[in-house]
Amino acid sequence: MALSKPTFLIHLKSLNAPHRHLRRLPPPPSSFISLRFLSFATPEEAAAERRRRKRRLRIEPPLSSLHRTQQQQQQAQTQSPKPQNPNAPKLPEPVTALSGNRLNLHNRILELIRKNDLEEAALYTRHSIYSNCRPTIFTVNAVLNALLRQSKYSDLLSLHRFITQAGVAPNIITHNLIFQTYLDCRKPDIAMEHYKQLINDAPFNPSPTTYQILIAGLVDNNKLERALELKEEMDVKGIPANPVVYHHLMLGCVKNSDADGVFRLYEELKEKLGGSVEDGVVYGSLMKGYFLRGMEKEAMECYEEAVGENSKVKMSAVAYNSVLDALSKNGKFDEALGLFDRMTKEHNPPKRLAVNLGSFNVMADGYCAQGSFKDAIEVFRKMGDYRCSPDALSFNNLIEQLCNNGLLTEAEELYGEMDGKGVNPDEYTFVLLMDACFKENRPDDAAEYFRKMIDSKLRPNLAVYNKLVDGLVKVGKIDEAKSFFDLMVKKLKMDVPSYEFIMKALSESGKFDEVLNVVDTMLDDDGVEFNEEVQEFVKGELRKEGREDDLVKLMEEKERQKAEAKAKEAEAAEAAKRSARAAVSSLLPSKLFGNKESDTGSADANGNAIEAGKTGIAEIIGSEITTSANEEKQADQEGVSESSPVESASANPETAEEAIKG
Repeated sequence: MALSKPTFLIHLKSLNAPHRHLRRLPPPPSSFISLRFLSFATPEEAAAERRRRKRRLRIEPPLSSLHRTQQQQQQAQTQSPKPQNPNAPKLPEPVTALSGNRLNLHNRILELIRKNDLEEAALYTRHSIYSNCRPTIFTVNAVLNALLRQSKYSDLLSLHRFITQAGVAPNIITHNLIFQTYLDCRKPDIAMEHYKQLINDAPFNPSPTTYQILIAGLVDNNKLERALELKEEMDVKGIPANPVVYHHLMLGCVKNSDADGVFRLYEELKEKLGGSVEDGVVYGSLMKGYFLRGMEKEAMECYEEAVGENSKVKMSAVAYNSVLDALSKNGKFDEALGLFDRMTKEHNPPKRLAVNLGSFNVMADGYCAQGSFKDAIEVFRKMGDYRCSPDALSFNNLIEQLCNNGLLTEAEELYGEMDGKGVNPDEYTFVLLMDACFKENRPDDAAEYFRKMIDSKLRPNLAVYNKLVDGLVKVGKIDEAKSFFDLMVKKLKMDVPSYEFIMKALSESGKFDEVLNVVDTMLDDDGVEFNEEVQEFVKGELRKEGREDDLVKLMEEKERQKAEAKAKEAEAAEAAKRSARAAVSSLLPSKLFGNKESDTGSADANGNAIEAGKTGIAEIIGSEITTSANEEKQADQEGVSESSPVESASANPETAEEAIKG
């Protein structure tokens, strides 16, 4: 039905009229046709258009639907990210992980550290790794740092190895502690290997503190050239110039008597900082450079520039110690005393820290250089008045000075104060006292200090053991030396000279049976070769008593015992193979195992048998399962359906494994 002409004209006017108020005009009363059909002359054409649109929607979805599908796919990809590479380094935990129960665990371990119970703190950390409350890397670092302060390097490296195997991701502080450990142990090459691994594999970059630790340690280990290379790497990476780093490099030049290098580094630092150096940490090294050149006047002018009344240089405790050391080691000890007195007056913790542990160490060394050992001990004991705590290195430094000057009694008194200060003596402490006791003709006390070292769970090296045995032998205490040999032979990796020394001492005292006992121990030591040269040495010692044939008998007896041991091992291995085959036979079908045995028997008859034990239990099971699968396939082809016991065994591998182990 077509529209009338008046109605059509009215509709056109309504479409062309401006919509100022965005109001839709109602259709005229005479119009009863829906606006939906205005584009079509007849309803049939409208129906045809609807069918065409439906066909198009089935072929091409609407854009809104397409966009919605794409968004859903993107969200799915975001929610299920791609699996990461398992070999990629793990990122360390953020500090926000230290909360809740993990924070409580952290505080409990810190309490153990404050009580100086480091062994329990390390053990608690290990046990917590696989518990419901896993410690953070910050907790681990606290324990590692405490072990480093106490110079417990072996325990530190053991704990670090444990947490690495447990998958605890280290952060830069962890790496810095490991660097410091190896550098303190005089192993700079290992420290640099770890630095290369950090550069190549770690998901973060080294910090300025990392370079400071490495450069200071390399300088202490006489690796100045490598330290200068690290300084160049800092420049390449864009790390700002650090006066502390230049201070250590300048000290390295002073150790090498290179005054030109000192001033060259100072000028370089001055240029990088804009023409002036306000940090006083480099002034002590600069003074030492002037003293090296014999320019005492310029050195004291530098001193006035650093600590004068109108000085604008910022002096920290480390900076003061550098200047203090330069004065005390270059004939200016009176000025050093005046500066130290000023430092103690300025010290007002926590607002102002003018002295630290290094300050008292420098003054103790200065007093010892002047021969005033009582004053050195007195200033060392005043450390606690300024909230400074000594460490094992400080005690060892003063104990060494006292022992070298024949003051063993004072050194032992200082050693007795270590426990009250919460400081554990290390191996070097006992070695100093042991050597001093031998010098004072007190071998029994020296042996007692060695026993205390063992009882403290410290690990003396072979050189310390040799010192002890040599000292005991020199004073004729052969039995004591032999007892320490029996004690340490299981804990140390003895070398040939150590064996020869104790055997020679025993033979000279007529203890040839003990010599043969040492030879017996040496033959059992796989790390030492009992070659012809050693045999001739032992025969020469036994020849004094005419018992060189005893060595031949002992060696033959040892060979016989080794042969018997190998035979027993072979018999035990064969018994294990037989028990394994028996366990497999109990799991496999009797008819299959019978075929297997018959096949094996025919092969043995032809001389081409292959022992199943040599190929392993897995191969035995694999071959039987393959045979079973082939027969099942043949049975299926013949229309026979039967179940194999191998299926039940494979369905329960734990039962099979227990049977095989049995």
